[in-house]
Amino acid sequence: MKHLPLARALALIVPLVLLGGAYASQYVGGLHPCEMCWWQRYPHMAAIVLAAAAFAVRGRPCWSAAFTALAAIAIGISGGIGIFHAGVEYGWWQGLTACSTSPGGGSSADILDQIMATPITRCDVAPWSLLGISLAGYNGLLSLGSALAILGLLSRKGAQKA
Repeated sequence: MKHLPLARALALIVPLVLLGGAYASQYVGGLHPCEMCWWQRYPHMAAIVLAAAAFAVRGRPCWSAAFTALAAIAIGISGGIGIFHAGVEYGWWQGLTACSTSPGGGSSADILDQIMATPITRCDVAPWSLLGISLAGYNGLLSLGSALAILGLLSRKGAQKA
């Protein structure tokens, strides 16, 4: 059986879809990310690079599997942050920050205008939910589940076949 190609594909597709959804919710849906939302994005960005590296070395199954496993770990880290963030939103535990602002760019001449115009986004308030689960909660569940699936595929006998 050839499980490595499927694991490799999941390691690339999952963070692309979840990161794409995060950016769509921000730029299309108008949901400005808080600091912890940004923390969840960075491991997905790393996972995309690692999964792309796994595809680049697919002729060397051991290397490809290693990069795929690292991508799965990065996806899992994003999921862990997502679960932590969801817990803060649901009031299960205290967050590390109460609120933050969305990052922005520009010249120093209009920095005060940018500061005043930047929306303040609280980390302890879910701006959107579906079936009682926030975006952070969905990221946590989907990322952790996907990371486990990828690592499970890699651990199966015959997974090292290109």
